[in-house]
Amino acid sequence: MLQALRAKTSGLIAKIVLGAIIIAFSFFGIESYFISRTDSFVAKVGDREISQQEFRSRFDEYRQQKLQETGGQIDARLFEQPAIKRQFLDQLVDEQVLLAANEKLGAVIPADRLRKEISRIPAFQKDGQFDQDLYRARLAAVRKTPVGFADEVAREMSTREIPVAVATTAFVTDREVDDLLRLRGQLRDFRFVTLAKPQPADTKIGDEELEAYYKAHQQDYMNPEEVALDYLEMDAKALDVQLNPDDATLKERYEKDKARYVTSEQRLASHVLIKVAGDGGPDEQKKALEKAEKVAEAARSGKDFAELAKTSSDDLGSRALGGDLGWLDKGMTDPAFEDALYKLDKGQISDPVLSSEGYHVIELRDLRPGKTRSFEEVRDELAKEYQESERERVYNDKSGRLIDLTYADSTSLDPAATELGLTVQKTGLFSRQGGAGIASNPAVIEAAFSDPVLVQGNNSDKIELGPNHIAIVRVTEHKPATPKPLEEVRADIQKRIIEERVSKQARTRADALFARLEGGEGLDKIAAELELAVKEERGIGRNAVNVDGALVNAAFELPRPQEGTPAYKMVELANDEFALLRLDNVADADPTAVDATTRESAKNTLQQAIASSAARDFIASLRAGMDIKIAEDRM
Repeated sequence: MLQALRAKTSGLIAKIVLGAIIIAFSFFGIESYFISRTDSFVAKVGDREISQQEFRSRFDEYRQQKLQETGGQIDARLFEQPAIKRQFLDQLVDEQVLLAANEKLGAVIPADRLRKEISRIPAFQKDGQFDQDLYRARLAAVRKTPVGFADEVAREMSTREIPVAVATTAFVTDREVDDLLRLRGQLRDFRFVTLAKPQPADTKIGDEELEAYYKAHQQDYMNPEEVALDYLEMDAKALDVQLNPDDATLKERYEKDKARYVTSEQRLASHVLIKVAGDGGPDEQKKALEKAEKVAEAARSGKDFAELAKTSSDDLGSRALGGDLGWLDKGMTDPAFEDALYKLDKGQISDPVLSSEGYHVIELRDLRPGKTRSFEEVRDELAKEYQESERERVYNDKSGRLIDLTYADSTSLDPAATELGLTVQKTGLFSRQGGAGIASNPAVIEAAFSDPVLVQGNNSDKIELGPNHIAIVRVTEHKPATPKPLEEVRADIQKRIIEERVSKQARTRADALFARLEGGEGLDKIAAELELAVKEERGIGRNAVNVDGALVNAAFELPRPQEGTPAYKMVELANDEFALLRLDNVADADPTAVDATTRESAKNTLQQAIASSAARDFIASLRAGMDIKIAEDRM
């Protein structure tokens, strides 16, 4: 056989085929025949991928934020629902769609706007003012750099640019406001007859009917399934951590991160911004430059710079302040602006500087040299950071070890408890409705009754009880659900059978009477026959509080009655009662009768609704025009 194979591979045709294969390998690489590319993105927007790592990282940040906002009170199971994950993924997709649109349209966030946005964040303010040292310290505490954080803020701002621009184009006409006011203040008159809950026509229940109901509704008459748990709990707040570092430890951290405490030179600046009009063509550029040069010449000749800014600047944010930009650090403004600013001496006026916003004329009013804060100045900050980081480090180490140990031996919590110095705690028996203490937590209940824990007898995965607070549980006792004896529930079954008879009887009667109304009989005639009073409500608005809400909703669901064609509705009330309702009159509100404040409020409400709808529709149109792939199984 080997000889035959050799013969077949030594001919001319075989050599040609072999040559073609060699050429293919040389062009494409032999590894391409053995290594296949496996997509790992959760979503792909055009050529932009949202990786599993990015999705999980962003989703974890979102989950932690929500847990912190609610103090851990939110049901942690909510974040495991596919619908919630998909909703969050859609937000990330919208973000990428908008970033792509910004890039295509050339929309950018000016450095000045980015700086102002960051300076307005309360976490970076001291006494209501942006504090550069606090800014750097807070970022360092969460392991972020100013540049990286600025990129995050710029990205978030970018995703708002187009939707906000679209929303601002929304407008409403006076006629639309009038229509809203007419409908919102509309009043309706109606009459109705209440059909009280009937007495049961038959209260006799035979044993056969009772037993049949018992068997058909067996799940309603069960002693609930119950479990009892052993559990280990780890809470960062309860950890015994050495939180009083000595000076040597703090000095070591100070020397390691000394760059954090070096403040760069700051410059106190004002500016006049001259925007380029129109589409920014050569003529518009030339006119803007000439105007800026005149401003610079006037400032150098002694004219008050603040007055020039108030009369000439196109920067609405600083114009009222005389062009004041406050104290500026390096890296906080447009590169061209910053380069010109740091070439000035105190009191100097710059030549016009071109940026993405237009031409700037800059005045350097003062400067502060950079300095290094001493160890003594930052000792308290270092101690606080040490305490926070040390507690988190210990928690991360111990919680990670707890998870590893309970996974390595999934049949017991004792090894983990022994190594980590924890106490195995216990719950009493509880059902799927929960119990006392930790058994009231929905995530614990779900884990306790899950197949891996209840059926397979394993330790649970980690259960998030709150920020930096987890538990591992295992079932130690299980009582299956058992049917309650018939005699124990006999009275309840009898009551339910009679209630169901009454409910059916009440609906049948109401349906029959409503059919008579639709057939042409009047409400007064039927009421007289039943010896019931016809009640009347006049001038009832949508938010009436002294009338049954079901009646109000029914009255406003009916179309405006036409002459000779009454509008009727059967209304289901509480406690097996029904009402037969006739709509008599609809009176629109007079839009000219409201005061200016009310009208303006209505206009704003309508405009906000239209603006929100326009922004959503625009994003939807952008999505429709892009190639978007979603892999929900990778979330």
